[in-house]
Amino acid sequence: MTALEVQQELNAKANPVDVEFLQRFFKTGKGQYGEGDVFLGLRVPVIRKIAAKYQQLPIDEIEKLLESPIHEHRLAAVIIMAEGSKRAGPEMKQQFYNLYLNRTDRINNWDIVDVSCRDVIGGFLMDKPRDELYRLAASNSIWERRIAMVSTWHFIRVGQLDDTFRVAELLMHDTQDLIHKAAGWMLREAGKKDEGALLDFLDRHANDMPRTMLRYSLERLEPELRERYMRLPKKTVK
Repeated sequence: MTALEVQQELNAKANPVDVEFLQRFFKTGKGQYGEGDVFLGLRVPVIRKIAAKYQQLPIDEIEKLLESPIHEHRLAAVIIMAEGSKRAGPEMKQQFYNLYLNRTDRINNWDIVDVSCRDVIGGFLMDKPRDELYRLAASNSIWERRIAMVSTWHFIRVGQLDDTFRVAELLMHDTQDLIHKAAGWMLREAGKKDEGALLDFLDRHANDMPRTMLRYSLERLEPELRERYMRLPKKTVK
């Protein structure tokens, strides 16, 4: 199995009709977060179906996929890693984890992050120290900061919420809306496991949170609770 074979299968499914829409959706214009990214026009189910055939793709070939300028090639690479991480033994999990962190320069849009980091990064760190999350959360890279936040989803699923709240607090004053959305999303997921813990976080931070982050975090709460938190005055900076 080679990266070239994966690329050829993906290329054969190219849908020019959807390219323009995806370029707009993923903000590929000058100065936008996805500036210059190139699309084939494929939707995720198509990519997943092809990626599923290449679960035995060697790690060096996965890296070749990541190096591609084409968005769907890179997305297929991380899907292969994410699915592989769910079933791999410790050595292979480590290889996926190392490659992922070494090539965050190629994991460079929110969908590529979100489809993969929970299993590749969060899954690997499940029984290990989580210092790497906090290094990522302090990164200058918007994608590394988003990886730090969304990776905690793996811990949320087993009821471990502390890292989600800690990383969200660290990112509360981030300047990027994509980080506000990710933090609010993970807070919402944490609230599904323990609404009381989410309410405690909101009681301490709601009036200092970006509005987008706050709105996302409130989506599963009762309407009266949502209204109460949204009506809190924004904390003023002295």
